[in-house]
Amino acid sequence: MKYFIVIGKSFTLITWLVMFYNLFMPLEGQVSIILNILLFITAVMHCFQLLIFNTMFSSLLKLSALDYLKVYFFGVFGLLEYRQKVLELDKNNS
Repeated sequence: MKYFIVIGKSFTLITWLVMFYNLFMPLEGQVSIILNILLFITAVMHCFQLLIFNTMFSSLLKLSALDYLKVYFFGVFGLLEYRQKVLELDKNNS
C-alpha cells in the first residue's frame, strides 16, 4: 500500500505542476483551456477532501497546517496516508 501511495502522490504532483505551468506559460490550442478547467475542478475537489480530512481525522490525530497542505496537494493519496497512520495507532493501542 505504501508504494501505491508514493506512486499516486508522485503522479498527483506532476499533474499539479503541469496545470500550474499552463497558467504561466499557456500551451497552444484547446489544451490550455482544458488544463485551466481541470485546475479549477481539481482545486475544488481537493477542498472537499480537506473537509473530509478534517471531519475524519481531527479527533484521531493531532493535525498541523502541513498535514492540511499535504492532503490538499495530494488529495486521496494524502487521505490514504493518514488512514494508514490511524490504523497503525489502533493496532499499537490494541
